Amino acid sequence: MLLRSIFALAGVVAIWSPAAAAETIKIGVTPGPHAQILEAVKPIAAKSGLELQLIEFSDYVVPNAALDAGDIQANSFQNQPYLDNQKADRGYKIEQVGLTVNFPIGVYSRKHKSWADVPDGAKVSIPNDPTNGGRALLLLRDKGAIKLKSDVGFKPTVIDITDNPRKLKFVEVDAAQAPRALDDVDAAVINTNYATQAGLDPVKDPILREDPKGPYVNLIAVRSADKDKPWVKILVDSYHTPEIKEFVQTKFKGAVLPGW
Repeated sequence: MLLRSIFALAGVVAIWSPAAAAETIKIGVTPGPHAQILEAVKPIAAKSGLELQLIEFSDYVVPNAALDAGDIQANSFQNQPYLDNQKADRGYKIEQVGLTVNFPIGVYSRKHKSWADVPDGAKVSIPNDPTNGGRALLLLRDKGAIKLKSDVGFKPTVIDITDNPRKLKFVEVDAAQAPRALDDVDAAVINTNYATQAGLDPVKDPILREDPKGPYVNLIAVRSADKDKPWVKILVDSYHTPEIKEFVQTKFKGAVLPGW
């Protein structure tokens, strides 16, 4: 009888052990810092019974489609203006549940050592999606290279340019392909994650760099129907820890900034 009681008790312990209670979610990321940071979040979340399976996407379009379709449960790769644009265009019912990090976007060049060296009529590549393309134009406006219409918000396009004194020629490319465009243009506006993948230093290499402010802090997104589920809080709380803040500051040395 005593032996049976011991086995029964062991069974109860097994049922309620953290390993048995663990929940697994798939979270979409882009390669580079987003994936690296979530790898650091993994063991922290696991302590609270949440296993993270990272799914890498090579572009900015598929992660929200996969999330909306239920192929993944969360993603971490985008900022609020980009998410708002995707929801407006595609009707996605997904939303932000926590802020992550900021990647100041930069202008890079293999041909010129400074922005002042970029000649009149130069070719400048910018991302071809509305949010990052607009972000690129806002950066150039803020640095005095161009002027834009006053009411463009966060998504200006090249047709919103009102003054282009250096007659810059803008070439729109997929954000992920921007580093490859460097040899074909005078300068390229490149998102930090793609710059680091290409071996560029986002702190030392840009000839112009975005000020780390505004609405471009990245975020964790989930389907609206899932936002109040317990695993969402575990995921966000695991990210928003002193350990992850220290990891970001140590690992990326100013190229990526904690945004929470």
